[in-house]
Amino acid sequence: MYVGTLSFDILLGDVRSLKEKRSVVRPIVADLQRKFAVSAAEVDHLDLYRRAGIGLAVVSGDASHVADILDRCERMVAGRPEVELLSARRRFHGDDD
Repeated sequence: MYVGTLSFDILLGDVRSLKEKRSVVRPIVADLQRKFAVSAAEVDHLDLYRRAGIGLAVVSGDASHVADILDRCERMVAGRPEVELLSARRRFHGDDD
């Protein structure tokens, strides 16, 4: 079994309230869950308007599949025009850990 996690630190565009922040972050989390069958949630910077931390995890029996899913998720978030991806942090856990 292989587990991959990915955390994003993103800067939001012209957002002036937590309500506007939710309207940007929720569709990103929903797209990650729907398109890639990962577990995803907003996990950091919950009280800041223009910053968000999104975390996701994927489990598979194949290490290359985990790496592929993480790559595709990172490309999707980086390609969103309404946010700027500040950093992406990956962790990979295998049977040997």
